[in-house]
Amino acid sequence: MTGWRDTGRTLGRTVAGLTLGTATAVLTVPLAPFLLHAGPARAMAKVERRRLLTFLDADIPPADQDRDRDRNRRRAAAHLLARVPIGLLGGVILGLCAAGAVTAVRVAVGWWITGRNLDRIPPSPVIIVYFALAGAVLAFLAGQGLAGVVAAERRLAARFLGPDRLEAYRRRVAELAASRAEVVAAVDDERRRIERDLHDGVQQRLVALGLLIGRARRAGDPDRARDLLLQAHDESRRALEDLRETSWRVFPSALDSEGLAAALEAVAERAPFPVDVEVALDAPGRPPREVETAAYFVVCEAVTNAAKHAGASRVTVRVAGDGRILVVRIIDDGTGGAEPSGGGLHGLARRAAALDGTFTVVSPPGGPTEITAELPCG
Repeated sequence: MTGWRDTGRTLGRTVAGLTLGTATAVLTVPLAPFLLHAGPARAMAKVERRRLLTFLDADIPPADQDRDRDRNRRRAAAHLLARVPIGLLGGVILGLCAAGAVTAVRVAVGWWITGRNLDRIPPSPVIIVYFALAGAVLAFLAGQGLAGVVAAERRLAARFLGPDRLEAYRRRVAELAASRAEVVAAVDDERRRIERDLHDGVQQRLVALGLLIGRARRAGDPDRARDLLLQAHDESRRALEDLRETSWRVFPSALDSEGLAAALEAVAERAPFPVDVEVALDAPGRPPREVETAAYFVVCEAVTNAAKHAGASRVTVRVAGDGRILVVRIIDDGTGGAEPSGGGLHGLARRAAALDGTFTVVSPPGGPTEITAELPCG
């Protein structure tokens, strides 16, 4: 039911967006002489951008308004004029859809009330099948036509309202430079964390172990020496556990040898609460190593945050991939209020950005918290 409702809403928004597009296309024709001025062109381009974002889910990044305002004005005017035939085409298709729907209703009502349609043709099984097939074919063609108009609207807006090729290259270079700097910072942070874990954990255990062995060597009483050696043995075992824990947090061997699903199962086993893990990879083979690593650390950090800060009692992890993109979604039933700018989550966002992926956090007060990472595999 929810899927049909979402489909109906999307269709309604698309029809509304194309209807408004037809109206603006008709309005553009008498206003064409005024579009060479900055004010009208910019105002109508802003309306078009809002229409595309609200109704057609086309988020066009704006061009740099400070770089070349006159050129941006000309591009906005060119977009408004170039989309006139596309807007009119959308209106014609919508009109044909409305006419077809009215005709279908009239035929159905005529058969239901009088037993004949407008041409006084009785509703025989052959006629009903003929009308049904013809209506289905016409509806399919109309749907394809509307989809084509929407695609043309998006491409045209990206061509004229978005950044040009040179500006897009500049932005891409800036993004790559920022991403590289963030990756270097993330690596430095990880090194500091490893050093802190070794200093506060393993190193302290080894110091205590050395002290116990030294006391055992100096002990004159054999029973006392044996007790100290037993304590030293326990301390060595705890040091080994700390070392294994630290190395597992740096990079789990299971991720290389057995794959992402096995590594995430290990995360679930170490968690202090139930963690449901579901991994569905449709494509044959494994995702790239760097993608698996990023997905693994996203899950680790999310589970750790849920345990330390959210007071969660259960976490659900879903990983899905089709060979082109790997989607990692983690949902906990904690108190919510997670800050995406926090140290751990911000580090995961930087890790995802380094792979040209996206990282989103939805955590309203009171929960639940949903973390989603989309990581390209190509």
